[in-house]
Amino acid sequence: MAIYGLLLVIASAFAHATWNMFAKRSIHKESFLFCLHGLAAVVFMPFFVHDLLVMNWSWENGLLLFLSLLLQGVYLWLVSKAYQVGDLSKVYPMMRGTAALIVPIVSVFLYDESLSLIGWLGWLLIVGGLFALSGMFSSKEPRSRLWWLTLAITTIVGMCTASYTLTDKMVVEFFSPLGLIQISNLGALLFLAPSVIRTKRIRHEWKANWRTIVLGSIISPGSYLLFLFAMTLGPLAHLAPIREFSIVIGTMLGIVVLKEQQGWTRIATSAVVTSGMVLISMWG
Repeated sequence: MAIYGLLLVIASAFAHATWNMFAKRSIHKESFLFCLHGLAAVVFMPFFVHDLLVMNWSWENGLLLFLSLLLQGVYLWLVSKAYQVGDLSKVYPMMRGTAALIVPIVSVFLYDESLSLIGWLGWLLIVGGLFALSGMFSSKEPRSRLWWLTLAITTIVGMCTASYTLTDKMVVEFFSPLGLIQISNLGALLFLAPSVIRTKRIRHEWKANWRTIVLGSIISPGSYLLFLFAMTLGPLAHLAPIREFSIVIGTMLGIVVLKEQQGWTRIATSAVVTSGMVLISMWG
């Protein structure tokens, strides 16, 4: 079961980095994500309605569903803002690194999970490597207003990621992963709609990027769906840091595909993150 969970998380990481690259390459980020989640919402609506009808309703469960929708919506809205101010290979590690820092610590206390000493060493390598990949501690980074804005947005995105991950761990106990994906879609549509309506660029975005929108509507929910299934097979404290392998993939996509000038230093740092993953997955 643990091996299956690990494979699902790695597949999730590849899918997550890919749809984030699509979002970065888009013209109007909000319109792109709105179209993407709009298509996905049509597919997942039947599962969502079914889960609402059969779930065990209580104030606690209803609050968890609302909290998940709120966090997912804010997360995706902020992702669209993050890619307006920074490169994929810089912004992506900063967003995911914050989540990797928070989730294992909280899940140990919240869900009574545990990491071995080697597991915590792996966690330190992953978190340290992720923030090194972001370049946020580099002395060469100019501390301009844009730099601080990028740091603020990516930190909040990471906190949202950690929060909805911890929340959804409880939601999947009474709601199916397929139904939970629809909550993410609805949150995205709700929070992205004001910008889409105001700018009126949705038709232009669809015309320019309809192929990646269609592909992204499969990959984006698919990435989180894989992770939701993985959460039912293993401890969140082990799985959440491993999912951050997507940062290594995202960094490589930024350098190779988007031609961002980052150099070999970040590729070497990616190896540190991978080493941390190996430690957690094998001896965590």
